[in-house]
Amino acid sequence: MELNADFNTRVLIHSDDIPWQPSPMAGVDRRMLDRIGDEVARATSIVRYAPGSKFSAHTHTGGEEFIVLDGVFQDEHGDYPAGTYVRNPPTTSHTPGAAEGCTIFVKLWQFDPDDRTQFRVDMPKDLARVDDGIYMKTLHKDARETVRYVRLEADKTLEEAPTGGAEILMLRGEMQEGADHLHTGSWLRMPDGGSLGLKAGTEGAAFWIKTGHLPFAVAPSV
Repeated sequence: MELNADFNTRVLIHSDDIPWQPSPMAGVDRRMLDRIGDEVARATSIVRYAPGSKFSAHTHTGGEEFIVLDGVFQDEHGDYPAGTYVRNPPTTSHTPGAAEGCTIFVKLWQFDPDDRTQFRVDMPKDLARVDDGIYMKTLHKDARETVRYVRLEADKTLEEAPTGGAEILMLRGEMQEGADHLHTGSWLRMPDGGSLGLKAGTEGAAFWIKTGHLPFAVAPSV
């Protein structure tokens, strides 16, 4: 399966417009944003766990990173409330679920194969002010990518021209990027060579952003 697999193309998806599709596990549904592969795939998705649902134990051969959007995600390593960013690199394993239900944004098979850095972090905690009305926190940085959490106050603008493309998930508020309007749940992928002009709406905006990674986008090796 290939979905939004041309990484030289700009893509904007308002995830609330996508129907939920069942996963192989009962009670776990997903909205696919991009994908190369079938059940083993380089994939970006929003996944919803019904209360009491869980996946069977599995190992992340290609790594997994996710954001908890609502509810509490759980595995044998602990509880992960909304606002948590997690990186589970290649070779890690767990048995994920949600006793009360949750929704996550998840990316699979997008790690450096040699990456072994595993962590979780509360994204909004300890933001640094980088300019008037602009706050950021670097969540992860390596030779392939930089991952940040950004909060803009009302009507503030952030301009960047990231090498290696960019990917944004809107977490709260509204924002303009060129002629496009983004709101909570919007997902934007911009190819290498483009530039971003992000202007928050009257209520401000908060978003997750990854840059530099698109030249490394390949199908999973199985």
